Amino acid sequence: MERLCVRGGNPLHGEVKISGSKNSTLPILAATLLTDEPVRLSNVPHLRDVTTMNALLGHIGSRITLDDRFVLELVAEHVTQFKAPYDLVKTMRASFLVLGPLLARFGIAEVSLPGGCAIGQRPVDQHLKALQVMGAVIEVSEGYVKASAPKGLKGARIAMDLVTVTGTQNVLMAATLADGITVIENAAREPEVVELAQLLSEMGAKIEGAGTDVIEIEGSNRLSGCEHTIFSDRIETGTYLIACAITGGSLTLLNTRADDLDVVLDKLSECGADTHVSEGSIAIDMKGRRPKAVDIRTAVYPGMPTDLQAQFMALNCVAEGSCTVTETIFENRFMHVQELVRLGADIRMASSTTARVQGVRSLRGAPVMATDLRASSSLIIAGLVAEGETVVDRIYHIDRGYERIEEKLRGIGADVERIA
Repeated sequence: MERLCVRGGNPLHGEVKISGSKNSTLPILAATLLTDEPVRLSNVPHLRDVTTMNALLGHIGSRITLDDRFVLELVAEHVTQFKAPYDLVKTMRASFLVLGPLLARFGIAEVSLPGGCAIGQRPVDQHLKALQVMGAVIEVSEGYVKASAPKGLKGARIAMDLVTVTGTQNVLMAATLADGITVIENAAREPEVVELAQLLSEMGAKIEGAGTDVIEIEGSNRLSGCEHTIFSDRIETGTYLIACAITGGSLTLLNTRADDLDVVLDKLSECGADTHVSEGSIAIDMKGRRPKAVDIRTAVYPGMPTDLQAQFMALNCVAEGSCTVTETIFENRFMHVQELVRLGADIRMASSTTARVQGVRSLRGAPVMATDLRASSSLIIAGLVAEGETVVDRIYHIDRGYERIEEKLRGIGADVERIA
């Protein structure tokens, strides 16, 4: 099993190019099932999760090709399978996003209940309730959701009980081919929802309100193919910004967007970083300073992303002062705490969702184990400033969401090596 060996002590300097967004790419790949025409995607990140989704779409019957310009083309003209099996869904929750498109276009779908990171309960009941309101007949048995819509899906007013990104995306896709108008209330506002809506609009869908908590979709008889360039990954962007801040370095991040990161940039300024935003790039400079501790409280967009909570906690471990980190999205997203403590961090759990962090002057390298995707990046970030060698095990988690992370880090001065 591969591991990452991180030798700390090098400030990060230079330029790093941000990859396409994993969390945008996965629902967009699922959306290609809504048309029998080619959909061509650029800036697709080369990640394990993307490979898994492509394998699932290939199993369903999509034809997938990659040209010499790394443009991914998907054609779901001859779909032969309507079942997403457990073996392809168990490792990645986003696989469940094929449910809405299959049901909307073909009137039938059988999808395994999803897997993914063990960061807490992420029920799919909101997806199922909404599709039932739209006329779907749904049965859950033997670990599968079996859905049919023999008379097609009908537009409906859907009030989500809670804000759910994948729930909003599944219903949004299904509604594009439903008969009539669908209104999603209490919809997720995340940029990944907005980008999915943009792609669907490029395919001919009629959508208003994406980016607000009320989205209206007028169903169409069919959608067409299109060409689309995936937005940059805001979580990868935040991760490299935090990595630079913890090491006291200076970086310019290319091929990225600042519009979606206001709260992150505000927190980095609070911790002592100088940041400058330009068209398509973000510059950060710590000027060798030790970061100051900052309180973190996760929230749905436009609040602090839960996917950056672990990285900010790593920064706070060596920051000047003390702070509180509160997780409001997932109830089991502090599994990285015990691993950071192995490196010498001073973290006390005040409750199952709140941690108090007292910054220490230095961490010490040690063997640690990644427990989920974002926790793994926090351990690498901590290793960048730890004395000696930090070996991060189970890095298959990080390969799900970060493209060529060791190469990118080495390119900006880190001493990082992948070992068997």
